[in-house]
Amino acid sequence: MNDLAVFLGQVIRRPGQISALVPSSRHLARAMAASLGPDTGTIAELGPGTGKITRAILDRGVAPENLTLFELNPVFCRRLAGEFPGVRIENSPAQNMPALGLAGLGAVVSGLPLLSMPPALQQQILHAAFCALAPEGRFIQFTYGPRPPLDAQVQRDLGLRVTRGAHVLANMPPARVYHYTRH
Repeated sequence: MNDLAVFLGQVIRRPGQISALVPSSRHLARAMAASLGPDTGTIAELGPGTGKITRAILDRGVAPENLTLFELNPVFCRRLAGEFPGVRIENSPAQNMPALGLAGLGAVVSGLPLLSMPPALQQQILHAAFCALAPEGRFIQFTYGPRPPLDAQVQRDLGLRVTRGAHVLANMPPARVYHYTRH
């Protein structure tokens, strides 16, 4: 089955888990992975879904053993395991990153719908991500909305600086990439 069919099937079966109506485009995937490469170190991807961004990360030269995926949907997990041998796949919430031994990450790449989450859940996910990131590590997130994908109070509480990245019109809907780092 192709990505769209699998994705739509999961939207229908698990509407509370999936906030997009279609998977990310390859253009958005490339924009999310553009700053990554073999020298980034270890990377975690949150909410990889059908793996478009995962493929773009690996295409940038990141070794499969340097990539860990956090996906709650078991159907997506099985599909990702078949598609990306050597990549670590955790059927676990993003908040479990530190508990699963991830530390010193060069980047966390997120496809999670942060804007639709309550600020407390945003803060839990970001806290876990920044605990797992190296001091110079970056959190990469996209959003469909006109404003940054993190609640302003969460940004302040965590001491984060935001930088706008690419605006990707060739995505449904169009999306903007953001990079978050510590002050």
